[in-house]
Amino acid sequence: MKKDAGTPGAVKADKAEAKLVYRVEEVARITGLEPGLIDAWEQEYPFLNAGRTGSGRKFYRRRDIEIILRIKELAASKKLTAAGIRRQIEEEFGLVPPTPVHPDKLRKALYNVRDELREIASGLGPKKAKKK
Repeated sequence: MKKDAGTPGAVKADKAEAKLVYRVEEVARITGLEPGLIDAWEQEYPFLNAGRTGSGRKFYRRRDIEIILRIKELAASKKLTAAGIRRQIEEEFGLVPPTPVHPDKLRKALYNVRDELREIASGLGPKKAKKK
């Protein structure tokens, strides 16, 4: 059963739907977009991030393809800016951008962790050299 590529959540064929991950070349073929544009969108939209294999090759999940197709549709309508597209995608897909943490609050938390680690280390006592 084929789905319409113009709707969110659309992937073109059953075979494609059965896969868990897709190489960037496959995503480009499915979406009709150039790999370079997909890479640019990955930089523009923080929720769109490819995984990496051990050898460094990018891979995308089905949900990433759905998001890419929706971005393509919204960009084609030319009614929204990039920021508008970002907000629309976040709303439609239930993506919540991370809440920024004030640097002072983060620094305080790191100092607390450091102090706790020092306490633990001092409780362990000095290291004794092993005899051979």
